[in-house]
Amino acid sequence: MPVEFVNAIGTRPPGPPKTGNYFTEPIDPVWLRRYARTIDEFGFDYTLVPYASASADQYVLAATVLAATERLKTVVAVRPNTAFPTVAAQALASLDQLSGGRSIVHIISGSSDEEQRRQGDYLDKEARYRRSTEFVQVLREVWTHAEPFSHHGEFYDFDDFGPGYRTFSGGPLPVSLGGSSEYAYAAGGAEADIFALWGEPLAPTAEQIQRVYAHARAAGRTDRIRFWVTFRPIIAATDALAREKAREVVARARSFYEKVPSVVTSSTNVGSVRLREIAEEAEEHDGGVLWTPRGIAGAGGASSLLVGAPETIAEAIVKYVELGADVISLPTLGDIGDAIDAGREIIPLVRAEVARRGIDPELTFRAADEPIPAGA
Repeated sequence: MPVEFVNAIGTRPPGPPKTGNYFTEPIDPVWLRRYARTIDEFGFDYTLVPYASASADQYVLAATVLAATERLKTVVAVRPNTAFPTVAAQALASLDQLSGGRSIVHIISGSSDEEQRRQGDYLDKEARYRRSTEFVQVLREVWTHAEPFSHHGEFYDFDDFGPGYRTFSGGPLPVSLGGSSEYAYAAGGAEADIFALWGEPLAPTAEQIQRVYAHARAAGRTDRIRFWVTFRPIIAATDALAREKAREVVARARSFYEKVPSVVTSSTNVGSVRLREIAEEAEEHDGGVLWTPRGIAGAGGASSLLVGAPETIAEAIVKYVELGADVISLPTLGDIGDAIDAGREIIPLVRAEVARRGIDPELTFRAADEPIPAGA
């Protein structure tokens, strides 16, 4: 399977949110459709449609994006606490049918206790990941059962549902999960088709991939999980110019976060903590192409930067593909110019270099017959 690239929807022109919260900013429908068409045209395969307690409805946004594009797939973020799985399965299958098979789902187990409680969810993190596991299992049952079925689990209980609304292909949609805790690795190892990671340096990324596979093997899986890593690309004609551009981006971001420091410090999930710890150790990694700026890293979203000329960034991405991370998220935060640069300059270079080197994550996975680490 080729390397695939993800952006994230832009609901309005870029710039600091007036409300202090990106999710609560009003939608600019013209901009939303224009941005979606741009990333479709310039080679991105997916766009993430995020979700938060104060955000616009993700299904409506996804439908708007799908109607405006020809090829782009939507990665629809869903929190299990916000919808019963049979209902979510119907909504996702409806999007998939309307778009001719261009919808997948990303499960958000919930990284912040405070955010979860805003919508009445008081489960602890371990329970939230157990719920996500059961949620995914029910989704797949809804999409594949030809007859009514019942389910009696820890979190969901129903009788004689269905048959459920089918997807465009008639099979289950790809499911993405993510996180950096052992609970996340266990849930993803058991159920994920794609596992999402924040943009960490190469060595800890490789370690996380192995942790997920340890749990996958413990769950009896022998198939390959695809891995998704996220970086914000900062591209310029030369490495020096890109570094200058990145310093300006970091300065603006730090100015914003200094006004609302809680955005950074309130992120207590393991992934955010890991990124803040990495930033404290060093702000530049892997030869200076990966930046984790202090005061920004761990704030959520694409807080890790890939900085350099197109060839420099492409070479860095190829190294992640060699690890098995062949879904690369390069959100450009609604900046159409940056999206065009990434699509025109980075995506073709990565795909050409992967082909030139004959990198096949499937073969790499089959060749790596590692034992399960003790304590997995």
